[in-house]
Amino acid sequence: MPDLTQAMSWMPPPGWERFTVIDSHTGGEPFRIVLDGLPDIPGKTMLERRSHAMDKLDRYRRILTWEPRGHADMYGGWVGPPVREDSHVSVLFVHNSGFSTMCGHGIIALIKVLIDTQVVAAKGSRTTVLVDTPAGQVKAVAETEDGIAGPVEFDNVASFAAELDRSIQVDGLGRVIYDLAFGGAFYAYVEAASVGLPMDDVYGLIDAGRRIKARIAESLEIAHPESAELGFLYGVVFTGPPRDPANSHRSVCVFADGEVDRSPTGTGVSGSLAILRARGEIQIGERITVESIVGSVFGGKVGSDTEVGGIPAVVPKISGTAHITGRSEFWVDPEDPLAAGFFIR
Repeated sequence: MPDLTQAMSWMPPPGWERFTVIDSHTGGEPFRIVLDGLPDIPGKTMLERRSHAMDKLDRYRRILTWEPRGHADMYGGWVGPPVREDSHVSVLFVHNSGFSTMCGHGIIALIKVLIDTQVVAAKGSRTTVLVDTPAGQVKAVAETEDGIAGPVEFDNVASFAAELDRSIQVDGLGRVIYDLAFGGAFYAYVEAASVGLPMDDVYGLIDAGRRIKARIAESLEIAHPESAELGFLYGVVFTGPPRDPANSHRSVCVFADGEVDRSPTGTGVSGSLAILRARGEIQIGERITVESIVGSVFGGKVGSDTEVGGIPAVVPKISGTAHITGRSEFWVDPEDPLAAGFFIR
């Protein structure tokens, strides 16, 4: 075995950019937190910071999310100072095609990393962390023991059903019936069987998700009653029966540019709760458990009723567990022709 000590201590030449990250996953869905290497992001609100990052800092998203350092299904978070006095941190969410407004699996992973690395000190058996996101402040509570975070439950932003039983003609799929709901981002909810797809047909779901998303986005004006910047269709959530009959249902979220969520999707579960509440099919405090494409599970319940811009809404409580997978240092060789990032699907 060669002595690799020298390689472990090697440093790149001057002039190379350097980024330090911690990688984690929630229910199988990756979450890469950037610890060092990003410039400061100005803005008095999270939407202002998101807008600045979209306009001025997108190269960093591509470098750290796309190949060769990431992949088409990579997800991550840029952590910064809070915008509210009572919050601990802020986070901008990044994926293969841009900057999200809210991410449930990302919140769970972020809390796990903040507590386990002692950025936020654990307090007894339940530790509360307040996080500023572009969709609003999120309150998360982690079960903690010996300074380590276990399951995390968070109160998501107010979520609501915008459309129920709407239909649209989609090339190759025919008439598609869907519900539209906001759970931190807008999703269209479609029963997979209604478009002739099994829940494990990943490539079929990606293709159908892209088709459905494009048709809805071009035919329906999607508006958030309190923020124009939140008014866009983020993805399509396909639903179906669970593998484990103890769970409520199974969901596969196809979002951004054909990206597939390995977790049950926290914002997606939030939208599901809003739809169930709008239909009168769930009571406050009644818990559902939602499976993902890989079999991981998120819990969800309606914490309370509320309203958003006069629209009936709910405050969802979402729970799940994250795990840390590693800490890495990435470099950008200025002579590398592919340094800016790419992906092939």
